[in-house]
Amino acid sequence: MIRYICKRLLEAIPVLLIVATLTFFLTRIAPGGPFDQERNLPPEIEKQLNQYYGFDQSLYKQYFDYLSKLIRGDLGPSFKYSGWTVNEIIAGALPVSAELGAYALLVAVGVGVSAGMCAALFPNRFGDHLPMAFAMMGICLPTFVLGPLLILVFSLTLGWFNASGWIYPEDRVLPALTLGFYYAAYIARLTRGGILEMMTQDFIRTARAKGAGEFRVLVCHAARGGLVPVISFMGPAMAGLVTGSFVVETIFQIPGLGQYFVNAAFNRDYTMVLGTVLFYATFIVFFNLVVDLVLVWLNPAESFESKPAAL
Repeated sequence: MIRYICKRLLEAIPVLLIVATLTFFLTRIAPGGPFDQERNLPPEIEKQLNQYYGFDQSLYKQYFDYLSKLIRGDLGPSFKYSGWTVNEIIAGALPVSAELGAYALLVAVGVGVSAGMCAALFPNRFGDHLPMAFAMMGICLPTFVLGPLLILVFSLTLGWFNASGWIYPEDRVLPALTLGFYYAAYIARLTRGGILEMMTQDFIRTARAKGAGEFRVLVCHAARGGLVPVISFMGPAMAGLVTGSFVVETIFQIPGLGQYFVNAAFNRDYTMVLGTVLFYATFIVFFNLVVDLVLVWLNPAESFESKPAAL
């Protein structure tokens, strides 16, 4: 296992290098600059700013200077937020985004697995059709539609929750539901399909022949193998939960990394865009590794040597 983990971490290095390279040059190719929003900026001041941040040097010199700082863990200063480094901004906003992602993950897994198990327990009956209908609705409603709908109903009409902010406990409810429901729909369908496939196996018939009830068969025997597709889906799902927070944090005015990334893109804050993209890429690579380890634990037939090293 240790050899497999080291191999995956070594393979992640060129992937992150490619991500950093593409992001660096794409941000430079895009029209505009970090100081274009300043009103009536004298040419002398603009020249001094370009010299201070190294924009007067060649593009390749800027690239290698950035890589040398990146190796030391320095993501550079933010052009939009004067006096702040990208490391400080990420460290300050990360707890908010992590908390939102954790709540959304609980909603997605809790609602999705429960609905999928209920559907698998009553196949082709009302108990199956009802949760699957809601799952289809969840797939068809993206977060930028579901979020305003929840605000309209539960905030503006009923007044149960606040429409924006991240101060009180009730502020967490609507953003977590908005971000979690979308992925709960996929998890529900994967859970149903995986468990129904397990229900046709010989060991399930053996458990029933020994007198085990349907609920015990479902939870104790079919769930472990039936949830393997859900675990496989959690890698890209976590990526979607993290990147999806860009939209949710903007809708609900949450001071997380997503809002900083959106503002950085609009203001051509090169270092902030690069730092955020690299942070999310590292997070996704790490979580995919964790998912692969869990899959081997759930399915002893697999081994670390036979696992594909796909990022």
